[in-house]
Amino acid sequence: MLKFFAESELMEEEEIGKLFEEKFISQEKFAEEIEKIVRKQKCNYIDGIVTYCEINSIDLESVPKLISKPLKEKLKCEAMDLNFLKKTSRAKLFF
Repeated sequence: MLKFFAESELMEEEEIGKLFEEKFISQEKFAEEIEKIVRKQKCNYIDGIVTYCEINSIDLESVPKLISKPLKEKLKCEAMDLNFLKKTSRAKLFF
């Protein structure tokens, strides 16, 4: 009986973990999905993020929490190339 209870509790934890992954997205998973869109559609990162948000009904205001440091650097370089940000004297990240 104790074994059954322990197994059912473990299954509940796994199910909760799966539901959590389905409902919430990590920075790493978000970055992977954006990279896929950018490669597949041959668009820039800004457009990739907007596309992802439209497809998944995500409010653009919640995106900053999902952006990882590497993705932020790519966005920054892209924004400088598009003259959305002032160019800095730092070395440029190539991708």
